[in-house]
Amino acid sequence: MLLEFSVGNYLSFKEKKTLNLVAASISDFRETNTIETERVSLLKGAVIYGPNASGKSNLIRAMSTMRRLVLFSFNQTSAKGLNVTPFLLSTSTDDKPSHFEVLCQIDGTRYRYGFEVNNKTVITEWLFAAKKNTEKPLFIREKDGIEVMDVFKEGQNLESKTRSNALFLTVVDQFNGSTAKKIMKWFNRFITISGLSHEHYELATFKMFDKKIKQNPLIDFYKKLDLGFDDVMIERKKFDPKELPDDIPEHIMKLMVKDLEDHFKFDIRTLHKKYNEKNEVVKLVEFNMREQESAGTNKVFNISGPVFNVLISGGVLVVDELDASLHPLLTLAITRLFNSNEYNPNNAQLIFTTHDTNLFEYGNYRRDQIYFLEKDQYGASDLYSLVEYKEENGAKVRKDRSFESDYIAGRYGAVPYIGNLSNLLRKWQEK
Repeated sequence: MLLEFSVGNYLSFKEKKTLNLVAASISDFRETNTIETERVSLLKGAVIYGPNASGKSNLIRAMSTMRRLVLFSFNQTSAKGLNVTPFLLSTSTDDKPSHFEVLCQIDGTRYRYGFEVNNKTVITEWLFAAKKNTEKPLFIREKDGIEVMDVFKEGQNLESKTRSNALFLTVVDQFNGSTAKKIMKWFNRFITISGLSHEHYELATFKMFDKKIKQNPLIDFYKKLDLGFDDVMIERKKFDPKELPDDIPEHIMKLMVKDLEDHFKFDIRTLHKKYNEKNEVVKLVEFNMREQESAGTNKVFNISGPVFNVLISGGVLVVDELDASLHPLLTLAITRLFNSNEYNPNNAQLIFTTHDTNLFEYGNYRRDQIYFLEKDQYGASDLYSLVEYKEENGAKVRKDRSFESDYIAGRYGAVPYIGNLSNLLRKWQEK
């Protein structure tokens, strides 16, 4: 489970900013939206608001970048860069590394793991563990070397095997370190996806159908959403060269046939009732999902695989622009899965960005789950939660306020400044 994620000097984040999923001492939706652990209550996720170009996608990219470096830095060559972009709008950050850190809980132990990197090398790296309240270091990496503590025996004698552009944690994992393996497994379940490019995730949905689960939760979910079809048919087909377009150049055609000859494709069709003049069902008609169903239905299908993988296995799902192409009720239905004991028995967490203000009223989110992002006049992103926001008189926001109308009115910041549209139109017409 995720407790905190922090990022600094990366893209639009100049200073270190933290997304905190430790529940505040408020009573809002405690029974449904929190996870009780031995020491603290955790949140089942967070919803992030802000205008375009405020840094919402950059926050998701920061999580994705940390995950990528953890899972794949060991496999790259010593000459490969780390592909990390720092904050570029200040001279004070030019020579400083980017900062990434997570605080997570695995099997009752709290781990704080992080690192600082530039585009070429790992500058610092650290891992702390706490079974009770006091954190103890397992290893600390600095410019002059890696210090491995006695309690972290799995990391001893591996310092010299660590390249400058590889994380020490990943090296320990390669040598079967038990703690390293736990943390790597946690990052493998720390999934980031884009709601705008949802077509990339349909394979995860296909695989869930391919497993032939006795009672597939996806079908049950689709039926509850009333998407207009009664069932789904998934057919796994071997690649057929005859399906390639005729106008592809011959040399490219040969390469594609060679590359794809042992691959499979999935064909998905929805089943709809067909009625006679008496409104009696006479048969079921097959629709091609990609060609004959709506963009919203296709998106629900494509992201339902990652959603249910996390719900079934546990983990963290992070979605950029969850509401894109979705009716507000569909967005609401997806978010409520994570607050359901039936669908979320393993305490999965959902973090997502959105512009859907309906969730303020109908999403049943706690004030500590609602986050805002906005940029200051110098181009740096700020991140803060509704529970942290202070009114002009210094008081905290009450839970009985109308969050949606307050937000649209600009009460909490993180909204675009539109200005006077009539003046804008007049000036345009005068040109």
